[in-house]
Amino acid sequence: MIIISGLDQNVSAQSYKKTDSGLSFSADKMNVEVKFYGPHTVRIIKYPSGKSFVKNSLSVIKQEQKIKFSVTENKDILSIKTNDLQISVNTKNGEIAYKTPFGKELLKESGSDFKPFNDAGSPTYSVTQSFQLEKEEPIYGLGILQNGKLSQRNQDIRMVQNNTWDFVPFFQSVKGYGIFWDNYSPTQFTDTAQKTSFASEVGEGVDYYFMYGGNADGVVAEMRELTGNVPMFPLWTYGFWQSKERYKSQNEIVDVVKKYRDLKVPLDGIIQDWQYWGNNYQWNAMDFISPDFPDAKKMINDIHGMNAHLSVSIWSSFGPMTNQYREMDSKGMLFNFGTWPESGREVWPPDINYPSGVRVYDAYNPEARNIYWKYLNKGVFSLGVDTWWMDSTEPDHLSQKPEDLDTKTYLGSFRKVRNAYPLMTVGGVYDHQRETTNDKRVFILTRSAFAGQQRYAANTWSGDVNSSWESLRNQVPAGLNFSLTGNPNFNSDIGGFFAGVYKRNGGAKNQMFQELHVRWLQYGTFTPMMRSHGTDVPREIYQFGKKGDVVYDAIEKFINLRYSLLPYIYSVSWDVSKNNSSFLRALPMDFSSDKKTWDINNEYLFGKSFLVAPILNPQYTPEKIVKIDENEGWNKTDASKKESSVSAVDFTQNKTVKVYLPAGSVWYDYWTNLKHNGGQEIEKTVNIQSIPLYVKGGSIIPFGPDVQYATEKKWDNLTIKVYPGSDADFVLYEDEFDNYNYEKGDFTEIPMHWNDKFQTLTIDTRKGKYSGMIEKRNFTIILPNGHQKAVAYSGKNVKVIFK
Repeated sequence: MIIISGLDQNVSAQSYKKTDSGLSFSADKMNVEVKFYGPHTVRIIKYPSGKSFVKNSLSVIKQEQKIKFSVTENKDILSIKTNDLQISVNTKNGEIAYKTPFGKELLKESGSDFKPFNDAGSPTYSVTQSFQLEKEEPIYGLGILQNGKLSQRNQDIRMVQNNTWDFVPFFQSVKGYGIFWDNYSPTQFTDTAQKTSFASEVGEGVDYYFMYGGNADGVVAEMRELTGNVPMFPLWTYGFWQSKERYKSQNEIVDVVKKYRDLKVPLDGIIQDWQYWGNNYQWNAMDFISPDFPDAKKMINDIHGMNAHLSVSIWSSFGPMTNQYREMDSKGMLFNFGTWPESGREVWPPDINYPSGVRVYDAYNPEARNIYWKYLNKGVFSLGVDTWWMDSTEPDHLSQKPEDLDTKTYLGSFRKVRNAYPLMTVGGVYDHQRETTNDKRVFILTRSAFAGQQRYAANTWSGDVNSSWESLRNQVPAGLNFSLTGNPNFNSDIGGFFAGVYKRNGGAKNQMFQELHVRWLQYGTFTPMMRSHGTDVPREIYQFGKKGDVVYDAIEKFINLRYSLLPYIYSVSWDVSKNNSSFLRALPMDFSSDKKTWDINNEYLFGKSFLVAPILNPQYTPEKIVKIDENEGWNKTDASKKESSVSAVDFTQNKTVKVYLPAGSVWYDYWTNLKHNGGQEIEKTVNIQSIPLYVKGGSIIPFGPDVQYATEKKWDNLTIKVYPGSDADFVLYEDEFDNYNYEKGDFTEIPMHWNDKFQTLTIDTRKGKYSGMIEKRNFTIILPNGHQKAVAYSGKNVKVIFK
């Protein structure tokens, strides 16, 4: 039912008004609008009669569409039909139900609620929309959630952006539909046996989108069609990144790259964390003011000279001694609530006798975003910095006073637009860099995200999580649920961020940390960004020993594996951009008919071929439960948390782990090529240098050469591994790797098809061209049984027969 507090509800329904893109009517003193954004997507707006509803969505960029639909009326029920959807609307109470074209029920509403609310002096409403789901129906999405769950049924979650939880008010069902709640204020998501609801503190009305995709990929495609497609990242960003909190001089950061080159361990990205600008009063000056960085241009040239790339930390706030602060403050573009860092002194706990004066900027204001880029371009980008590490994009809100949400922004109260802050600040940098040059692709590493952020070349990491097995376990479903909101790019700090408990007990030589770090790195190998980072314990490979040491060798092995997969990963990236696919694929995305996959939170597909089952529990050392918050994590002097020492362990010992192989496919052990039938749980033998890794039967996977950085060698001699079991298709994609000429059509696609019945691989005619493309190349085709054939390819159709 509909509840409009304080309004008379005894009003008869009025006739509806039809438009080219939907219809509207009044019910229970409420206006209801049904607007089509395509044959699969419909927007529902509800607001009290006598009020107006005008809204420019921050997330949605698509416009409502003129489509063919029919309307029939039977008593109080309007039946709306498109070729792809049936919608039933009760004109008496305003409730809506959705069905497939064949009449299968997908979802139905179970009530709307409007309650008067005073938003910083502006009269408005708090709004709620409830739905009724089937009892056993799993749902996925909602953002990056640190609750360890895949399905988000039976949850009660307060959605306000913070350091380690990033919220997107969107979920999708295994039944093939999705709901996007287009509201940016603090929101409560609640799921019980009785109802599933979004309840937001501020809203002129209910405003949500229902989309039917038929399956998870279809829903993701609809969400991206609605909120923006995914641009291509530079190839090098899929290589290995090294970072820590923080390199304290330009000599130190350059030396890290040099050591990797000397050791012949591949590396493509290095990150300079905070305070290259000097003290906290100069916070985020976006300039190398610190005397420890006396010649930033030389530093960048040195890094580039070793064929690596530099990313630098930039924030959503500014210290009082910065030019940005002064200019924005004079124009009323800074917020007055507590943020990081609180003190001008680098001490813990913060010395509030010397407040930093750091303030968050109004990213909702287009002029403020212009000012932000002006200084970023002048102080950093013009020097040749390659990408941005946008920290605290939620932003940090430490004081958490209720009145803070009354803060005035360009778009109204902070409360009204709170959760969309990361979308605005990240979008500002993306838009401005695109306006500045097309020669260098935008890549943004960001700590927070919102619906639509995938259009801004952003990869979101999961924040300052603890260095614990529990945190590692949480990352897997966190990344999968985030991907299911339409945001395909996720990563986490390999090894966890707060590692203080290990620093006090041997650091990188502590075998408890070594086991955790290696397992996290193995998981990170199969995420869209492979990035080692944290505080307290440095993570460079040489911190863990030397070549020949088992832990060092395990790290090196998986970094090299990552680089061999670059042709596959880059082609998957194209599939994400062109066809709305996903890197991280929860098992029900591809195996929804196998109900055993519906809530598996510790396995996933990477692309559509690799089944990854990372080791998420210690096998050699005890599990150390680390329960700390951000304050405790930053307390470097706390020596009270001592862990018990462990006897020396032998990481070469074999262990076993259970893995579920989804029904509907055969699976090949990547390491042994042993074939297994799906629909069963098996035991896999591993040691510290391996994880359960399987390839789906009916896969074609290209492997690249051994390299020290992503573009060191051309892909003119590739190994193509074919895994039989069903027909298979793959498109090998290439372009110029780091500019936007691909948007003009400067790229090539080489389609490949495996005919399982005739055991034949067809390498089809090359499509497209670009400057510098490989005209002639060699492929080595390998089957799991060891059979292999070499073939020369010059862009014309070639068949390779194995019978």
